[in-house]
Amino acid sequence: MIDKEDVSENINTHRIYHFFKRVTDIIVSSVALVVLSPLILVLSIIIFIQDGHSPFYKQIRIGKNGKPFGMFKFRSMVYQADKILQSNPELYKKYVDNGFKLPEGEDPRITKVGAFIRKTSLDEIPQFLNIIIGEMALVGPRPIVKKEMVEYGNRINEFLSVKPGALGLWQASGRANIGYPERCDIELRYVENASYWYDVKVFFACCISILKKDGAF
Repeated sequence: MIDKEDVSENINTHRIYHFFKRVTDIIVSSVALVVLSPLILVLSIIIFIQDGHSPFYKQIRIGKNGKPFGMFKFRSMVYQADKILQSNPELYKKYVDNGFKLPEGEDPRITKVGAFIRKTSLDEIPQFLNIIIGEMALVGPRPIVKKEMVEYGNRINEFLSVKPGALGLWQASGRANIGYPERCDIELRYVENASYWYDVKVFFACCISILKKDGAF
């Protein structure tokens, strides 16, 4: 028999966790955007100068409960890179077969500036806007594109039960060095263990991984 008091306590704990998680997300993201504003301006100018197009890029990703949203990034590829990829069947097949990415140094779409901001993870800075809006969290599973949903099989609803994050356990574990299906297991491990202190642990593990440039390309 289920103890109603235990259920009530779990619900309250869940609400408290999400409240403090959201408050932390807003505070950290707002401060980060203010502190990084000079860098954001410089990168925006450099990226715009390279080809005269917007320095920002919005890619459709799958959010909590399967709701699509536009994830912001600094543009690290040539203009209309997706069309270039899809127009080359051989390149697109290699992209899919390699876990929806191309091997390091083999992606003709990435610009010289783009290679640098990817390696340093600076291309992810605009995602602080997604966090403030509420589409993403600071910590959570990395948001996937629609084509990747099949990789999670019958556990896709479990994966989509939480907000995707700018930082996550997959990144802390090696990012692009880890492909499917191992990536699924890592992301779902976060979902199963999510708590405020687990988020803090994952956050600092990601910071270390970013500084070491693990799997960044």
